[in-house]
Amino acid sequence: MKRAAWPRYLIGLLVVLLAIGAWRYWTLSPQQQSRPSSAAGPAITVRTGLVTRGDMPVYLNALGTVTSLATTTVKTQISGKITEIAFKEGQMVKAGDFLIQIDPSPYQTALNQAQGQLARDQAQLEASRVDLTRYEGLMKQDSIARQQVDTQRALVKQNEGTVRADEAAVAMAKINLDYARIVSPITGRVGLRLVDIGNYVQPSDQGGLVVVTQTEPISVIFSLPQDTIPQFLPKLRSGEKLTVEVYSRDGSKKLATGALDTVDNQIDTTTGTVKLRAMFANEDEQLFPNQFVNVKLIVDTLRDTTIVPSAAVLLGAPGTYAYVVKSDNTVTVRPVKVGPGNDSHTAILSGLEPGERVVIDGTDRLREGTAVRIAGEASGAKASESGGNQPPRGKQAK
Repeated sequence: MKRAAWPRYLIGLLVVLLAIGAWRYWTLSPQQQSRPSSAAGPAITVRTGLVTRGDMPVYLNALGTVTSLATTTVKTQISGKITEIAFKEGQMVKAGDFLIQIDPSPYQTALNQAQGQLARDQAQLEASRVDLTRYEGLMKQDSIARQQVDTQRALVKQNEGTVRADEAAVAMAKINLDYARIVSPITGRVGLRLVDIGNYVQPSDQGGLVVVTQTEPISVIFSLPQDTIPQFLPKLRSGEKLTVEVYSRDGSKKLATGALDTVDNQIDTTTGTVKLRAMFANEDEQLFPNQFVNVKLIVDTLRDTTIVPSAAVLLGAPGTYAYVVKSDNTVTVRPVKVGPGNDSHTAILSGLEPGERVVIDGTDRLREGTAVRIAGEASGAKASESGGNQPPRGKQAK
């Protein structure tokens, strides 16, 4: 009897449990049945940005090196002892400015000697010419042999050659004396001096005296993939001015704005890239020779286009999409078609409208219908709209 009671007991218990479950289901309020599952948890804090309409530049990004257009190592062309250094390290100089004086006394003496030799030989030349004139007159009177006249004429030519050699020696002595006063060959900034007063220098010295580097204007050399050539080369050849912006190595500060100047005539086969040179006035000297910079070559500008912060554009199972915040502070997944973009913003061809708000941070915890709380919303509208809302170079959506 006891063994037969157990199955009946289990069946009765199962019936009771089913009855309790049915009662709870039918007594649950309609509001609770219709409430979204996302409301069971707290709202998720996210950061948002506005969809705007404006103009957006399209960049080609690269790493570049600031390169001086002229760098000259100043060397001596004569031997001697340095008696004066007229520049301060790091100062700006112009072409022709006095830099260094080498002891000129040996070269002044050589010049004086050459000038004395020239004066003596000029006197001999003049005397030989006078004799030639006299001999030619006597020959006409048949008072002197023609051979003597010819000999005198040869002596005059010999003295003329001697005078020309003396004049060359004087000119060379003047050049050497001028070389004793060393001037800057270009306009630029001088570096650290490589010699001191009292040093004996000569043309065979390897290091030079000082380095002068041109800094205004200055160039930036950078490379772009060969596949990007059609985006800029036709415009450059047609005479269109392509703007180039350079930023600090970490990208936090804009250093200068210039223009694309030229493109190299061949592609580097090892990297598949082509070199380009951009020119910058650099009047504020924000660009320093051999400095590494981030380069942005603006190849196009999209006019009056829909723009969102790039962080709002996601790629997943729905394709390319964005989370749009609705008026009830829940999000919906919106498929979008994207156009060109840059580091901070992306053009939207379809799927979003100006004025809509999209999630730019915190998307990893979202799904369709998730309730959200906008970060900084309690601090006011300005705080809630900060962080990636404005398009670059764009105008606010009307």
